[in-house]
Amino acid sequence: MEQVNTNRSRIIGLRLTMTEFGEVEKKWKASNCRKLSDYVRRLIFGKPLVSSYRNKSLDELMAELMLLRKELNAIGNNFNQAVHRLHTLDHLPQMKLWLERFERDKNVLFDKMEEINNTIQKMGKQWLQ
Repeated sequence: MEQVNTNRSRIIGLRLTMTEFGEVEKKWKASNCRKLSDYVRRLIFGKPLVSSYRNKSLDELMAELMLLRKELNAIGNNFNQAVHRLHTLDHLPQMKLWLERFERDKNVLFDKMEEINNTIQKMGKQWLQ
């Protein structure tokens, strides 16, 4: 059985204006093609192209969610440290102090959870519009 040569050895010269090239380049970068030649080849032969875009209207919301996640992680770390400390305590006054701190941290955690819930509801309303 003969092997088919799949090397691309033929070149097509194409000249574009700066504006035309800019448009092609912008569409190429929005696609999933890694190389410009692959993008143009797919266009010429009518192969499917996958283009992606990012909804910039949600950027502010995503930044807010990232901050909330960071705060929750910090609270979780503090909680884990407090529980670890509880396991090392052997005096009743130390346990009372730990319980007071735990109550304060628990209230902060519940406040953050409420804030996340409100943010998610706001995001849902925006998404459904």
